[in-house]
Amino acid sequence: MSVPLYQAKAELFRMLGHPVRIRVLELLQDGPRPVRELLGEIEVEPSSLSQQLAVLRRPGIVTATRDGSTVVYALAGGDVADLLTAARRILTQMLSGCNELLAELLETEVAAR
Repeated sequence: MSVPLYQAKAELFRMLGHPVRIRVLELLQDGPRPVRELLGEIEVEPSSLSQQLAVLRRPGIVTATRDGSTVVYALAGGDVADLLTAARRILTQMLSGCNELLAELLETEVAAR
């Protein structure tokens, strides 16, 4: 039995729906990074980061390679970076609408005084 596309998309967004996972993906957009660098940038316990990396690794969103005793993570493909860029554009549009509404509210408040 196959999963409907909308359900598969929902699962993808659920998998991405954690702040630590999003931060990891943002950092990996600049290129592969060892775990110690990720830990330095993300203020979480090593066990928590490891758990979140495993969630991203399972479906193949990120890859892990060993370099001696160091594990280096990388984005599996450019599509994830494109998705994050699209999310940033959407958020910018949403927040600019909020700023316009806030400015309008402030104007009406000042006029009411």
